[in-house]
Amino acid sequence: MAEDPLLKDLRRRMDGALEALRKELGGLRTGRASTHLLEPVHVEAYGSAMPLNQLASVSAPEPRLLVVQVWDRAMVKAVDKAIREAGLGLNPQTEGQVIRVPIPDLTEERRRELTRVAAKYAEQARVSVRNVRRDGLDPLKKKEKDGEISQDQHRKLQHDIQALTDDYIKKIDETVAQKEKEILQV
Repeated sequence: MAEDPLLKDLRRRMDGALEALRKELGGLRTGRASTHLLEPVHVEAYGSAMPLNQLASVSAPEPRLLVVQVWDRAMVKAVDKAIREAGLGLNPQTEGQVIRVPIPDLTEERRRELTRVAAKYAEQARVSVRNVRRDGLDPLKKKEKDGEISQDQHRKLQHDIQALTDDYIKKIDETVAQKEKEILQV
């Protein structure tokens, strides 16, 4: 039997919430240099806030160093400032159009702080998944009220939507637990 179109749409939207969480967690430091670390950085450039990857290329030539190659010389100071003020605890060093970003060792306090940030991201993802569930349940109630589906069909779909929601909440919890384990490893 083919999956209900409503469930298929809800699954797609819940996948989006999970993917957004993974992307946000990718930006959290784990003690190793990762180009994903600078993805959340936005730079005031050309009259608007632009993502760093639209102004420069980011590479990780060493395990403890990121190198940002700024394409426009005029934007070097703005990129440097954006990295400093991003709340990542990084201290970039500018050399011409190249910005070197050494990745310092994480202190125990900073590790705890990062796990709290990861937990906050996870809660946002859970709320997104629950909102998707609500968006799926509301039309079901209307369809049952209008007589388009029976009470049994409504109950079955409601159960399926709840099972889908529980599955995605579990995936979110597993993803964040894995990230917290990475952060806390010394």
